[in-house]
Amino acid sequence: MACTTILVGKNASYDGSTMIARNDDSGSGHFTAKKFTVVHPEELPATYKSVISHVEIPMPAGAMRFTAMPNAVEGKGIWAAAGINAANVGMTATETITSNPRVLGADPLVEGGIGEEDIVYLVLPYIHNAREGVQRLGSLLETYGTYEMNGIAFQDVDEIWWLETIGGHHWMARRVPDDVYVVMPNQLGMDELDLDDALGAQKEFLCSADLREFIAKNHLDLSQDGVLNPRDAFGSHDDSDHVYNTPRAWYMLRYFNPHTMNWDGPDADFTPRSDDLPWCLVPEKKITPEDVKYVLSSHYQGTPYDPYASYGERGMRGAYRSIGINRNDFVALLQLRPDMPEESRAIEWIAYASNALNTMVPFYANIDTTPAYLANTTGEVSTDSFYWVSRMIAAMADASFAKSQFHLERYELAVLAESRAILNDYDAKLAAEPDAAARAALRVQANDALAANLKRHAADTLDKVLFELSSQMKNAFSRSDA
Repeated sequence: MACTTILVGKNASYDGSTMIARNDDSGSGHFTAKKFTVVHPEELPATYKSVISHVEIPMPAGAMRFTAMPNAVEGKGIWAAAGINAANVGMTATETITSNPRVLGADPLVEGGIGEEDIVYLVLPYIHNAREGVQRLGSLLETYGTYEMNGIAFQDVDEIWWLETIGGHHWMARRVPDDVYVVMPNQLGMDELDLDDALGAQKEFLCSADLREFIAKNHLDLSQDGVLNPRDAFGSHDDSDHVYNTPRAWYMLRYFNPHTMNWDGPDADFTPRSDDLPWCLVPEKKITPEDVKYVLSSHYQGTPYDPYASYGERGMRGAYRSIGINRNDFVALLQLRPDMPEESRAIEWIAYASNALNTMVPFYANIDTTPAYLANTTGEVSTDSFYWVSRMIAAMADASFAKSQFHLERYELAVLAESRAILNDYDAKLAAEPDAAARAALRVQANDALAANLKRHAADTLDKVLFELSSQMKNAFSRSDA
């Protein structure tokens, strides 16, 4: 599997929100239809059974409602992917990451363990803050193991935590500093781990209880100065990383910190192939949801590596794996706004299909149901489904990019601006409404208004890119009938 994650601490964001976002991507050669739903406690089984690994796990009491982005077609499991629960805790899982033979030989992956299919469903309904998320998932990993290497993000209104698995049963986690953003391609990313803190006060780090002994026993610490670098100990530096992973991190860092370092040319501090790119940086300006959407849509625009560019060094166009790739299934940006009442604090921004060729829309997450336009996805192509409309727009716009690019730009700007206006309007209505039941109805009404506006713009954009592509058909002829 393949994804790209960005985390934004509250002091690095434009309004003091914590923000976590991830492109959820299908593996090469297929596309996964997704839908935006709400899972209620009564829908959770007493015993969870994984479709892929067949592991069975008893579910605890006290489950909460949560939003989810599950697979729209049954058969391969739930894959809840991302969501926010009733306690205003957000979670996105997972970012598939890499390891090395020393780790996987010392703690092999567990065929019957848990994985991306299961993790959100097993954790999000039961946690009341981000730290609890790390602790619950860590316990599950130690008990049941995992069949894949993953990175998982948790957030509450104050903190973001990032957890990375290490082999079959081990793990480490770090609290994201409030003033930074974090970029994560499909590669083990943490470049710092304070074992004394993780195994002691646990202020900034957490890890599996025997991680120090595990490192020593298997000679995983490769440092010359005695300062553990978890990337070197647990991660990979393969040639494939330099095509598939590091270029994505390079582009995101370059966007948010264009003047902090030299990113281009023969004297660059970092290049798309650098193994020592920072895991986190303080951005040069505060970060907005629109910024997050931009970098998660990247196809290396403004560089020689852009597959859509008409310029570039010979052979360098499309040389690196784009962030906004054809097989993006969705992006979910989870935002917890500290200046809003708790019941309207959580906003979930969503886009479907190729992120380079789509738009993103916000929704209130404290709801019992989601708009049909985003929830009614099935395996059947339909213009009544935002997922399928987004897939069609992306495929047609890609094939007619030179003509369709400005339609996409206007589409994205219009939806973002008008969605902001709707959100501002309903924030004010919610603040003025004293009745809790009426406020709940207003949140549903707002989401329906956001979806209706989105549907109108998506249909218009589909019409325009269809015209552009139809005009380029090979059997076109310029002479009209007499």
